[in-house]
Amino acid sequence: MRIVLLGPPGAGKGTQAKRITGAYNIPHLSTGDMLRAAASAETNIGKKVKETMASGKLVPDPLVLAAVIERIAQSDARHGFVLDGFPRTISQAVTFDDLLHTEGVELDRVIELHVDEEVLLDRIVTRAREAAQAGGAVRADDNHEALKVRIDAYREQTAPLIDYYRSRNVLKSVDGLRPVDSVTEQIFQIMERRQRAISNTVAEQAKSGRPG
Repeated sequence: MRIVLLGPPGAGKGTQAKRITGAYNIPHLSTGDMLRAAASAETNIGKKVKETMASGKLVPDPLVLAAVIERIAQSDARHGFVLDGFPRTISQAVTFDDLLHTEGVELDRVIELHVDEEVLLDRIVTRAREAAQAGGAVRADDNHEALKVRIDAYREQTAPLIDYYRSRNVLKSVDGLRPVDSVTEQIFQIMERRQRAISNTVAEQAKSGRPG
């Protein structure tokens, strides 16, 4: 299964990605991890990523895409992956779809963790306050002002992907504010329906003698 998770900061993408990867034995690929891995590698792409990151500049789209394609070409991602934090823009999404098409594959599902932003903000700030009171670790940007900036950036840059993927008939939305186990159950149901659809298509093609 090739899956993209969409949702604003704090929606629970990382938690759900870990559950998906554990259940389906596919890697969880975050943009930051992929860029850091590329930078530590000795490939041509990795060297360019390392130089860009060392200069303090943002890694441009062509390099981000190259790093992603290089990563999903590795053996552990051959049968699928969960992308978290990529693509971030329509431009990245269109180019990524084109690159996947040249490899003869496509995304199986884009799953949006839909949340009410104000409820999400209140929930994260409350959790951070409770964690601090209990002596736990709290992210420096887990406050209302910083979170609002991150969510506004998501709304401006990444939220348009929802309509893009909906137009390609791969988007499914789940209520990201429900209990974590309930969100996981919704996601697994979506994936299971997709797997059944793929199996039915393969069976029909086999009966008709058409190639898959």
